[in-house]
Amino acid sequence: MHPYRMQQVIRERGQDQLVNVAQRNSVYQTLDRLVREGLARPGGTTREAGRPERTVYEITEEGAASLRRWLLEMLPEPAREFPEFPVALAFLPMLTPAETRELLERRVEKLAERAGAIDAQAPPGLPRLFLIEDEYRASMLRAEIGWLRALIAELDEGTLDWDRTLIEETLARFG
Repeated sequence: MHPYRMQQVIRERGQDQLVNVAQRNSVYQTLDRLVREGLARPGGTTREAGRPERTVYEITEEGAASLRRWLLEMLPEPAREFPEFPVALAFLPMLTPAETRELLERRVEKLAERAGAIDAQAPPGLPRLFLIEDEYRASMLRAEIGWLRALIAELDEGTLDWDRTLIEETLARFG
């Protein structure tokens, strides 16, 4: 398909949560790189009524082989990823427990919305095999929601609490 349609399909299927296609130019740049590396090639042109001619791209044999190699490496071995949220958690002492509770409640709401949106976007009758990445993302969101709710409960119960004195004593002992 042509790059603009690729971007549309990625968005329509909710895959823009997995790959960044916010800028159409990023799709073109990626395709240019894939073509340079021999992983994709122009496969012809199409023209829709009232639209300019568009180049359609297709995967090459080397591209399919490269994808297969990547899958064989990626699936068994967790990648080193650097999510920002755990970093933010490391700095909770900069906030009050009440501020933290409020912010985490808001995060729970947003995560629940995302999980619901993932569930709602699945076309009826589409086999599970083609929804597995969405199932994974929704499961990870729900796991985080569960963890956050437990943390919020600790804040509510006072079993997780901090103040300036605790921070200073901890720094003196472990700093």
